[in-house]
Amino acid sequence: MNALQVPVVVAGTGLHLPERVVTNDDLAQMIDTSDEWIVSRTGIRERRWLAPELAVSDMCVAAARPALDEAGLLASELDVIIVATYTWDQPLPSTALIVKEAIGAHKALTLDVTHAACANGLQAAMLAAHLLQTSTARSVLVIAADCASRVTDPEERTTRIFFGDAAGAAVLRRGDVEGSGLLSWDFGSELSHDVEIRAGGSRRPTSAATIEAREHYVSMNGRTVWETATRWLPDSILKAVDKARMSVGDIDHFFLHQANLNIIKAAVEKLGVSMDRAPVTLDRLGNTGSAGVFTALHQSYSQGLVRQGDTFVMSAIGAGFQWGTLCFRHA
Repeated sequence: MNALQVPVVVAGTGLHLPERVVTNDDLAQMIDTSDEWIVSRTGIRERRWLAPELAVSDMCVAAARPALDEAGLLASELDVIIVATYTWDQPLPSTALIVKEAIGAHKALTLDVTHAACANGLQAAMLAAHLLQTSTARSVLVIAADCASRVTDPEERTTRIFFGDAAGAAVLRRGDVEGSGLLSWDFGSELSHDVEIRAGGSRRPTSAATIEAREHYVSMNGRTVWETATRWLPDSILKAVDKARMSVGDIDHFFLHQANLNIIKAAVEKLGVSMDRAPVTLDRLGNTGSAGVFTALHQSYSQGLVRQGDTFVMSAIGAGFQWGTLCFRHA
């Protein structure tokens, strides 16, 4: 059983969506696809794309403010800010630092979690929970955001149809209700290059050749993603729930990786739970990467669907492959 000495609770959530809505019919004007083809294979009907003059940090700031308001916290009171994204503003400086300055969180430690892709947000929340065990941290702002429209190839159907842009935020604070907060977790990984951005790092620096080969865009083997996600997401959830000394029947809400509706359906079927316990946002937002799980969390929190004493899991898998699950009881 995982154990934290200090209870860690979700005190507030926030969400920001870019203004531009891109429907499947819009995409059909750009690439060889159709609304019927996309919906049948992904469940996605539309997504948001960030305006060209804006960056990921702008979405982060916009999502942070309602999360802080809901938590009843001033930015100046934050001890830590963790930004989870694989589409940072630029390699240097830190995107979390840019956000810190923008919101006025002058005393906050800044951290960036970047290379687990769609699982970035869970790793960030896990890190936040452990920082809250120290005497120097009482509140952590976790922001999960991605602007995948900037890293998907406009000419390549496989990735272009899936991804959208969004930012989700959660304020994690020390709790005082015994038996509440983060109860358990499970994380795992297996190295794979089936989802990757090949160029732009030290192994394959940016050059005219890498640009011509379009190696700065995401490449993805959809079949491998399907097989890996439908195997490891249910497995990770079962392990985390078991560590909390519960069964899946005890879990009220399943906030799952928002990549593909068929993956969500396959995962809940393997778990033996009904779809109404796994809220879906991807139909109107697409795969929002690091933000995906947080969009589902915010949807339920903002609608008052997560009640005192409810249990929930957050579970996602990202490129690498890296996956994880967090199991909470809402105080």
